[in-house]
Amino acid sequence: MMFPLALVLFEFSVYIANNMIQPGMLTVTREFGVSAAWMASAMTAFLFGGAVLQWLFGPLSDRIGRRPVMLAGVLFFIFSCFAIVFSKNMENFILLRVLQGLGLCFISSVGYAVVQEAFEEKAAVKVTAIMANVAMLAPLVGPIAGAFMIEVWSWRIVFVSIACISSIAFIGLALHMPETVSKRQDHQEKVPLVQIWHDYRAVFSNRYFLRGALAMPFLLLPLFGWIAMSPMMLVVDAHLSMMEYGLWQIPVFGSLIAGNLLLASKTDSWRLGASISYALYPILLGTLLMLLGVAPVNPLYFIIAGVSLLAFGQGLAFAVLMRFTLTESSVSKGTVAAAIGMLSMLIYGLGIEIYKLLYLHFGMIGFVMLSALTIALYWRLSHAVVKRGMAIRERENPGQYATGEIAVRLQVVVPNAIDHSNSK
Repeated sequence: MMFPLALVLFEFSVYIANNMIQPGMLTVTREFGVSAAWMASAMTAFLFGGAVLQWLFGPLSDRIGRRPVMLAGVLFFIFSCFAIVFSKNMENFILLRVLQGLGLCFISSVGYAVVQEAFEEKAAVKVTAIMANVAMLAPLVGPIAGAFMIEVWSWRIVFVSIACISSIAFIGLALHMPETVSKRQDHQEKVPLVQIWHDYRAVFSNRYFLRGALAMPFLLLPLFGWIAMSPMMLVVDAHLSMMEYGLWQIPVFGSLIAGNLLLASKTDSWRLGASISYALYPILLGTLLMLLGVAPVNPLYFIIAGVSLLAFGQGLAFAVLMRFTLTESSVSKGTVAAAIGMLSMLIYGLGIEIYKLLYLHFGMIGFVMLSALTIALYWRLSHAVVKRGMAIRERENPGQYATGEIAVRLQVVVPNAIDHSNSK
């Protein structure tokens, strides 16, 4: 378990590099003499960095091993955190935010691939959910810690502290990260770029993989939109203090952690995939509350309550949907995880820019309507993936988890699979 702890510490430091600076973005834009609209663009740059080289790092780790790629990525992230301290203008700052975002590539395409390979299925889901809990402390603790640090010191100290946390994670990974990939002769005989192309073509031609890989970022996009736009909503428009801004993040990310904890505690008793069905209720209720938030009376409270319920549902659903999507393709897991990461980061980056434009032109209505649209897309895309994933596991382990309430849920979710099994 020392490896997951070291990995999640690195994941925490990468995420907090995004969340901890959010309260200070107003200070950054003022120092560099640019408009407040750049606040959201800094997060977009960070997510773009998380997408730009995903295609390379996953397949590279399939060939030369997970450990060297991961350790090199952690060192690069530490370097980028120290480098951004010397930014002289907003252009330098945005460029270095892109380089910092490369850290996301190593988490999704290398780190989580090792978790899926090193643990059996339900243990992998549980470890992923627990790791997500710790990682989600970043957006919970980050704004509060960032607000406090920026009140006392310069915003540059934020990145120095993140580099120190990452250095501890590097030591842990160097000591405890397993190598789950053996060097294969067929990889040495083939031209790497040609083989990478063929691998990605095989991955993206799988329609169930593609639906799952698109569903996940659409599920999380309202939360990313909230992270990007809440400084403008709460500090610029609602005139709250930095500390009040940080405190309003507690219900949102506390709900996300609660959803992950519930999933981790029920993974052994629930049939894999049932949590996604259960998550639909808080997700729909949260969307409804956000739609009510367009009313003129205290709309911000409805938005926060709605995003919190969405976050709870996301915690219940995400880890299982990730497992279903990763196992849809037989291609090496580094490549599959990289494909998921590329799609996710591109959708997050583009989505945040759309959130920014809609909020600047239409206010809360624009934020709410885009959130409702992404949730509708998530449900439309994920339904077939979840139904298929549950049916496959029922055929492989008939009746293993179909007892009591879960048996009733199973009859509702995958009636065709059960009928087919019974007919055989």
